Amino acid sequence: IGLLHSFKGHPFKMYTEERMAEMVDSVKEHGVIAPILVRPNKYGDGYEIISGHNRVEACRRAGIKDIPATIRDLDDDTAIILMVDSNLRQRDKLLPSEKAKAYQMKLDAIRRQGYRSDLTSGQVDLKSSIKQTRDLVGEETGDSGKQVSRYIRLNNLIPALIDYVDEGKLAFNPAVEVSYLDQADQEIVFEIMDRDQISPSLSQAQK
Repeated sequence: IGLLHSFKGHPFKMYTEERMAEMVDSVKEHGVIAPILVRPNKYGDGYEIISGHNRVEACRRAGIKDIPATIRDLDDDTAIILMVDSNLRQRDKLLPSEKAKAYQMKLDAIRRQGYRSDLTSGQVDLKSSIKQTRDLVGEETGDSGKQVSRYIRLNNLIPALIDYVDEGKLAFNPAVEVSYLDQADQEIVFEIMDRDQISPSLSQAQK
């Protein structure tokens, strides 16, 4: 466990304390059944976790010093795609901000990587349209290319507003529209929302 390091830029939050406690109890009783996926750490000693951050944390809390792991020598883009896909498959609930960051990371990796059907979860042609590429990005969660684009737009929100989206204080569709405002105007929107405890409707956000 001491040799393992979190994936650089990992976009997913750790499990809630309640769910983590359940996982700690599980690994104490049954151990870790599914090996984590790691690669040699390019930034120093040990290994970088591709898939299994929560399992590692559960073992740390349980006082378990060793964990089964599959070690693969992966380039950055392949590692990003595998990291994103494994988390999208395994997590039953994701925050909008997590999807937004994960989709952006995967889209960028696919575009850099090009056609690598032997390593990715699907086939990517550099000549394919942006829509086809974004359809591939969302395939693990069933999101269309259009919906992927809308999630990625959330990365243009200021931190306070993306927090509001995660907390349900700003609905997804209005948030996408607000993301087209510059930072100064977004800060004004947040100040009004926070002061008056209100949230724009879709038509208001579009206006």
